[in-house]
Amino acid sequence: MSKVKAPASTKRSLCPISSTLDIIGDKWTLLILRDMLFMQKRQFGDFLKSPEKIATNILTNRLGKLTEIGLIEKHAYQNNPPRYEYHLTQAGRSLKPVLFEIMQWGIENVDSVYKPKAETLARVKNA
Repeated sequence: MSKVKAPASTKRSLCPISSTLDIIGDKWTLLILRDMLFMQKRQFGDFLKSPEKIATNILTNRLGKLTEIGLIEKHAYQNNPPRYEYHLTQAGRSLKPVLFEIMQWGIENVDSVYKPKAETLARVKNA
């Protein structure tokens, strides 16, 4: 598996936690990855329907960034006008257990969050 590469201009240190946060630590990137990993969202309009209401310019920026660093790939599905679907690379898919653990932590430790049924959690974990 090829490694993702954050632009040198954003790398704060050689610490693996800091370097990972430089790639996925902003407010929107993990939510886009969540939508792709757990909700099978692939098209621009699908991401806009998420409850967090990401702005189109921010979504465009994050999809470009995730493509550039190698966590997702974009494939044209329509030429006129151009439309794309986004698919996780192996590196993007490898974040699934990380996101699942963040979700579990939120369920266990954050007040007033949605608590999925056990069978839904099992399906998401094993999907």
